[in-house]
Amino acid sequence: MTSTVPSGGGELRGFTIGITASRRAEEFATLLTRRGAEVVHAPAIRIVPLADDVELARVTDEVIARPPDVTVATTGIGFRGWMGAAEGWGRAEQLLGALAAGRILARGPKAKGAVRAADLREEWSPDSESSAEVLEHLMAEGVSGRRIAVQLHGETTEWEPTPDFCAALRSAGADVIAVPVYRWTPPDDCGALDRMIEAVSSGELDAISFTSAPAVASLLGRAQETGKLDPMLRALRDRVLVACVGSVTAAPLAALGVPTTAPARSRLGALARHIAEELPRRAEQVRAGGHELSVRGNCVVVDGEVKALSPAAMALVRRLAERPGMVVSRADLLAALPGRSDDPHAVETAIARLRVHLGAPDAVQTVVKRGYRLALDPADYDRLLEASRS
Repeated sequence: MTSTVPSGGGELRGFTIGITASRRAEEFATLLTRRGAEVVHAPAIRIVPLADDVELARVTDEVIARPPDVTVATTGIGFRGWMGAAEGWGRAEQLLGALAAGRILARGPKAKGAVRAADLREEWSPDSESSAEVLEHLMAEGVSGRRIAVQLHGETTEWEPTPDFCAALRSAGADVIAVPVYRWTPPDDCGALDRMIEAVSSGELDAISFTSAPAVASLLGRAQETGKLDPMLRALRDRVLVACVGSVTAAPLAALGVPTTAPARSRLGALARHIAEELPRRAEQVRAGGHELSVRGNCVVVDGEVKALSPAAMALVRRLAERPGMVVSRADLLAALPGRSDDPHAVETAIARLRVHLGAPDAVQTVVKRGYRLALDPADYDRLLEASRS
């Protein structure tokens, strides 16, 4: 898991955002760091190189041998990759001839652009960019006895509860050729992904982003495999903003009761702008000890200034911020410290350092013989108390 520190200010200053994308991750990270975010990257999937994909080569030969009546192009990158792989195998001309012999439907503008770049022409494309509308279009004209090639998005797993496009066509009597133009597998080294899961669970991330359903599936699968699924889901449902590029990507999370947010348009730039709007809007800010405080994943913003804290200090301030204005016992704070120290003075030492690094010594108040609390100003305390009752 790598971390990129922002070089300037911006609306995301002080926020830490996780990126799970394997493709165009650097471009996406740049869009966020330009707005001041700190970015943590852990690719959740590995794309199988098309030229090395034996299954795609087999299916390509099948398409050439028996050209389909209809070909459905679902993604621009997938269709271009298929054409490129066929060219590498010396079968591009044969494949183009086979596809040109039938009709071509394109799911959206990117798929349409890829089809035309191959000197082919689509017959129809929905304005909605929806696979469901493509399926409805095919069903309405009848598919029984027809041979239909469908370019797949990726592999389906238990975490991807989207309608099975190919199964619906087969049930209606079509002869379906599933074209796996790109397939994904979990990363070869899951170390970065494991650290991402831990960062989500511990509240070190303010947001996590997803640009594909397979990335969601891989993260969920790895969390389940390592016994971290429940704590991760609790964090995703509660304090970590989950930003998805679109509804298809969000579907596996929605099925598990995880709230998600997405831009109006399913584009990388739109997702970055959406995160830049949502995170600051949702950030809780309180006034404590005469200072404006906002606790983030890896820092505290005090009066508009980002204060980077040690892991121990962050652990304490997170625990205090879970119940702002309420007393948190020394025992609870001791349990929150990294390393699980048994030293009864560890909390006092860590609190003293926290006050110094915050530059706001009165923000954390000692409650004699009971513990510590964020010393909220009365108006903020009443507001939060009312919110907790409602």
